[in-house]
Amino acid sequence: MTDVEGLCDPRFAAVRAALAASLGKDDVGASVAVRLDGEPVVDLWGGYTDADRSVGWGRDTLAGVNSTTKNMTALCALVLADRGRLDLSAPVAAYWPEFAAAGKERLLVRHVLSHTAGLPDLSGMTAVEDLYDWRGVTAGLAAQAPEWEPGTAAGYHALTFGFLVGEIVRRITGRSLGEFFAEEVAGPLGADFHIGLSAADDGRVAPLIPPPSLTDAYASTAPAGPDGTRREYTGAAIRVRDANSAAWRRAQIPAVNGFGNARSVALVQSVLANRGSAGGVRLLSPRGCEPAWQEVFRGEDRVLRTPMSWSAGFGRFGNTFGWGGWGGSLVVSDPDARMTVAYVMNRMIDRERQEDSRGMEMVMAAYSGLR
Repeated sequence: MTDVEGLCDPRFAAVRAALAASLGKDDVGASVAVRLDGEPVVDLWGGYTDADRSVGWGRDTLAGVNSTTKNMTALCALVLADRGRLDLSAPVAAYWPEFAAAGKERLLVRHVLSHTAGLPDLSGMTAVEDLYDWRGVTAGLAAQAPEWEPGTAAGYHALTFGFLVGEIVRRITGRSLGEFFAEEVAGPLGADFHIGLSAADDGRVAPLIPPPSLTDAYASTAPAGPDGTRREYTGAAIRVRDANSAAWRRAQIPAVNGFGNARSVALVQSVLANRGSAGGVRLLSPRGCEPAWQEVFRGEDRVLRTPMSWSAGFGRFGNTFGWGGWGGSLVVSDPDARMTVAYVMNRMIDRERQEDSRGMEMVMAAYSGLR
C-alpha cells in the first residue's frame, strides 16, 4: 500500500484504498476523482511523475490522457447544440460545405459523433507529423469517401473523431476546438484541462511511461477490442515518445492529445452527469445533456471488433457513459446517480499482454460509497 494525498469523503474510503493498492502494484503515479451532484467527494493523487520515482506526483500534476480527450471534444459539440448553433441531425456539409464531396452530402453530425460516419482512418497519413497539419488533415477528410453508408455501421474513429468534430466547431465559431474548450468549458468551470498545452505548463506534465518491459517506441497502431484483436491498420503508428514530445503537446489533435488530471476530467464530465452544471456553474440545459447517454448505434464495431453502444460522442455501458484512453486513463459518468469517476495515470499497460482493471477498480470502489 502507498500513501496518497488529497480529499476523500469517508463514504468513499474504498476509492482511497483502491488508489493506494494500485500505486503499490501497477502504477507509478496517478490521480482519481469522484464528483457527486456536481461537487467533489474524492480528489486524490499519489506516486511519482517519472519512471525513476524521483519526483512526487503533486496536486497540479498533468498527464496526457490520450482518447479520454474524446469526452471533452464531444462535450464541446453538445454545448453548441444546446445553444442552438449546431443541429446534431443536420448534414455536416451545412457547416462545412467542402465536406459534401465523395458522396458525403447526407452524412450527419450525429454520424460523426457516434463513430458511424465511415471515416475511421486518415487516408494517406504516413507520419505522426502529418497530424500537426490541421488544414491538411481536414481537407483530406472532406475529400475522402466513406468506407460504408453513414449511419449503417460503426467503426471507432480513433484519430478522425477529433478532426471532424473540431472542424465543425471551427466552422461555426471561428475558433479551434482547443480554444473553444478553453474559453467556453474549462474557463467557466476552472478546470485544469488542455487541448493544446502551452510551454508554460510543460513543467507540470508527468510523461507517459511505457508498459513494463517495453520502451518509448511502444506504439498505438490501431485500437484493440477487449480480446486484443485489431483490424488491419496501415497508418502511422503513434509511439509513447511522440505523445511525450513538445510538438504533440502544442498540436490540436482533439481526439487524443488532451492533458489534465483526474480532478479536471471529473469536473468537466460531471456537468453531463449532473444535468448541465457543476460546482455552481451551468454549461448546458438538462435536456442538452441527454444526447450523451441516448443511444445512436448498437452493434458490432468494425474497428474494435466488439459489440458497442454509441451515443452522440460517448461509449454507453448500461446506464453509464464515457470513454478511456490508450494506456489506462478513464472517465465514467452515471446520470442516474449523478456521479462521475475519473482516473488518470502515467504508467501505461499494454492490454494485449496484461489485463488493465485499474480504472474500473476505481469506478467500482466509488459505487460502494453510494450504498
